[in-house]
Amino acid sequence: MTAPDSWVPFRLPFQLSLYLLAIMTFSFLIHLCSWFPTARERLPFPNATDKSPTTAPTTTPTTERGMWTVNSIGRLGNQMGEYATLYALAKMNGRQAYILPQMHQQLAPLFRITLPVVSSDVVRNIRWRNYGLHDWMSEEYRHIKGKYVRLTGYPCSWTFYHHLRQEILQEFSFHDHVKEEANRYLAGLRGQRRNVTYVGIHVRRGDYVRVMPQIWKGVVADKAYLEKAMGYFRAKYQEPVFVVTSNGMQWCRENINASQGDVYFSGDGKESSPGRDFALLAHCNHTIMTIGTFGIWLGYLVGGETIYLANYTLPDSPFLRVFKPEAAFLPEWIGINADLSPLLGGT
Repeated sequence: MTAPDSWVPFRLPFQLSLYLLAIMTFSFLIHLCSWFPTARERLPFPNATDKSPTTAPTTTPTTERGMWTVNSIGRLGNQMGEYATLYALAKMNGRQAYILPQMHQQLAPLFRITLPVVSSDVVRNIRWRNYGLHDWMSEEYRHIKGKYVRLTGYPCSWTFYHHLRQEILQEFSFHDHVKEEANRYLAGLRGQRRNVTYVGIHVRRGDYVRVMPQIWKGVVADKAYLEKAMGYFRAKYQEPVFVVTSNGMQWCRENINASQGDVYFSGDGKESSPGRDFALLAHCNHTIMTIGTFGIWLGYLVGGETIYLANYTLPDSPFLRVFKPEAAFLPEWIGINADLSPLLGGT
């Protein structure tokens, strides 16, 4: 009769133990959840990609630091100059830089650029302060006023961004598949040479053949200039290989002496798709350029010896009001003076 009463002293400790165990289990589960991010937190950044992007990953900008961009005009060399200038001036003025979708479409297939892209809708809805630039750095560009600024012009001068050279070179580093294609082509030109030195030659012709003498009182590179430039590398290096691209390839074939077996006419000469030619020459060791921003950027990226056409306008050329040679060509580059006699002779 007294047996059931014997369990009474044990009920209370047992129930208390169960209660404490429940509290401890609940507390452990709460802490466990806090140790791991949620599925939302684990999602990658929506613009992150390891591949060459085919469409512009537009970004919704924050407004605290303002928003700077640059016009997207001209061919590849112009676009690179505009991008690098925006990159440098925005950083100099403590602003966030954004590029337009058109610029992304031009540069992203070749380079690992990192500036975010602003959507066309956002561009249309912002009241921009258009700020014109000339083609060299000026002190006032360090103190540009405005939270929403659109830089305009065709800036392409090392004076804007040379203090950030390594960052600019990183921005214009090529995608792996672009590098592999260029290096594979160059390797095919080696042949039996053991100490090969690749020299990229870009010959700018096209509309410049008419525009330079008729509008700018200037000339384009001629046969004699190219012979001198190539002679420099032939005298200095044991086994040079010259890789020629141009938007006037027929002229090149007729005027560049390839009889020594060290000249290869490699470009397709299409102005609408210059990326392949640019990548090919950018993977050479040295550069021979003529005129234009395409060649200037080749010399800047390659980093070897660069020979350029110097003094290719008359002293009273209007071109010199918008272009400063000392701001375009690095001091260590080698200039060979142009032959201005066709202008002086009236032919």
